[in-house]
Amino acid sequence: METKNIMIVGVGGQGTLLTSRILGGITIKAGFDVKLSEVHGMAQRGGSVVTFVRYGDKVNEPIVEEGQADVLIAFERLEALRYAHFLKKDGVLVVNDQRIDPMPVVIGAAKYPEGIIEELEKKYKVLKVNAMEEALKLGNSRTFNIIVLGMAAKHMDFKKEDWLEVIENTVPPKTIDINKQAFEVGYSL
Repeated sequence: METKNIMIVGVGGQGTLLTSRILGGITIKAGFDVKLSEVHGMAQRGGSVVTFVRYGDKVNEPIVEEGQADVLIAFERLEALRYAHFLKKDGVLVVNDQRIDPMPVVIGAAKYPEGIIEELEKKYKVLKVNAMEEALKLGNSRTFNIIVLGMAAKHMDFKKEDWLEVIENTVPPKTIDINKQAFEVGYSL
């Protein structure tokens, strides 16, 4: 199998690393060679966090090059815009329609761009979801990342049952049921 490239982008505290562990788990379960690479900006301060997940028969390096991502999972609009150039021509961008102001916007040194998703839709195949709204319907805002992953899962090579098993084996025990529900919500969107 040709190497598949997945990128997960967000800001610190959005569950990027947990999501990458689930992706790593599903690829290993399927018997693929997998390489994970995490790039932290000021993650502790709400800065950019990027994770690369590459899987296939034989993967030599963990970094996804620009224009090579099959799927880009973005937990925040501006992060989707910042990393969209990593997508392949026929790649899929799954974006959580949420705004989190970066520090330059917070301190007034920059403005948050308007119309990000509309701009992205002009160039890329974009699937958007207000995952925070969906997570609040489930009663747990922290599951929004698993909802986004559920949407993205339909564009990867794995069965839904396998995703649910890996989620069960990866998330903290007391959050298994809510995370599986969140995945099902995203998968059904």
